Amino acid sequence: MPCVQLTHIMAARQIASTLKTSLGPKGLDKIMVSPDGDVTVTNDGATIMKLMEVDHEIAKLMVQLSQSQDDEIGDGTTGVVVLAGALLEQAEGLIDRGIHPIRIADGFELAAQCAIKQLDAIAQPFPVDPKNKEPLIQIAMTTLGSKIVNKCHRQMAEMAVDAVLNVADIEKKDVNFELIKIETKVGGRMEDSMLVKGVIVDKTLSHSQMPKELRNVKLAILTCPFEPPKPKTKHKLDVTSAEDYRALREYEQEKFTQMVKQVKDAGATLAICQWGFDDEANHLLLQQELPAVRWVGGPEIELIAIATGGRIVPRFEELTPEKLGVAGLVREMAFGTSKDKMLVIEECKNSKAVTIFLRGGNAMIIAEAKRSIHDAICVVRSLVKDSRIVYGGGAAEISCSLAVAKEADQLSTLEQYAFRAFSVALESIPLALAENSGLHPIETLSELKARQVAEKKSSLGVDCMLSGDSDMKSHNVVESLHSKKQQILLSTQLVKMILKIDDVRSKNEGGM
Repeated sequence: MPCVQLTHIMAARQIASTLKTSLGPKGLDKIMVSPDGDVTVTNDGATIMKLMEVDHEIAKLMVQLSQSQDDEIGDGTTGVVVLAGALLEQAEGLIDRGIHPIRIADGFELAAQCAIKQLDAIAQPFPVDPKNKEPLIQIAMTTLGSKIVNKCHRQMAEMAVDAVLNVADIEKKDVNFELIKIETKVGGRMEDSMLVKGVIVDKTLSHSQMPKELRNVKLAILTCPFEPPKPKTKHKLDVTSAEDYRALREYEQEKFTQMVKQVKDAGATLAICQWGFDDEANHLLLQQELPAVRWVGGPEIELIAIATGGRIVPRFEELTPEKLGVAGLVREMAFGTSKDKMLVIEECKNSKAVTIFLRGGNAMIIAEAKRSIHDAICVVRSLVKDSRIVYGGGAAEISCSLAVAKEADQLSTLEQYAFRAFSVALESIPLALAENSGLHPIETLSELKARQVAEKKSSLGVDCMLSGDSDMKSHNVVESLHSKKQQILLSTQLVKMILKIDDVRSKNEGGM
């Protein structure tokens, strides 16, 4: 085998073997330490790959493979890398036998199409019904089973499903992710996490004496500051006497009063401002009984505007009653004995905007919970887009492996070797699941393959939880068909790319 291709395959296989131990509900977490000393504990494949410091170009391609799966589906980021590593391992054996890498790559592509056909054949229709959330919750629980949040994964799964169904358009099969916001706060227990049908802003009312709860609120959403206007050009102001200073102060006060009056006249009962304002303006707002929130970031401003049906106003002069947002309840939420507070805007005019609020003992747990809930949301979104499922626990991979091996027996060309190699590579997922669960991998796989053929049941997979039943249908261990297809297609495309790479750089260097 050419030395170049050997190093390419070795680099990719090393990445895959590192990630293999994190696969499945009994998979191990990885502890990642950044150059700054920041510690991340996770078993999310995409996060592990992102935080890995890899120098080899092919290893970087594997990182991008995991990221592509995460961007497209949000789940299966570990499985896609493990499968790519197994395909390259099989390719290495075929190259050693003298088969050209291009023939192997083309054979793998045909085998992938055969596996996709088998997935379509074994896929089950899955009804996405907002009135019956239980099947969706079961799928979200499957996704969260291997995560750190599994001690309260029923609650997390319900939050993920409710969030997606709130913002989904079932008829158009569309989910607007922009309307789902995830907020976190260190402290409390993970069970204290909640779903808010509205917006949570990590800010407080600008004055401590302003009311902490407001009902039937009309919001003025401002991107203009409460301060006197400044000339656009360069300017200089000389204050040479006490009279000048008093005149300047009166001018400022007059402007503040005018701004507050404009907001009040429009009918607003709460001002949300993107910029800050000084203590004098703050005191005036309190006197005029106009609660306000300052320094609210741009993304939060946009989300508040969407949720409340308000318009973002860039100048006080443009503020009219029609541009005000509407919310049923705005309240300050305090946390335990700490002085931390956040603002919650609920019962909004556009009830589609939701916020998932996560709590946890420390920043590390919260960060992993955020990644986990993101995966669950992505899986539910995939089902809204394509409501078909296959069975998990390696059942789908075993079924595809058997179908590809059967197809290989019908071929008389050289591609039959690539088909058989692809069939063996697909078995790497159930093998890894069995190994990580403490089962004997080869025995478990042999038994499952024999039973799938004899019983003609594509739902038989690895019993990772050691419950004594290998039928994934009875355990509700299911995966999105779209996710599984994407895993096979992406990993095959990457392997094809790696097999077709010759080290042009080294040739060029040699010729110089």
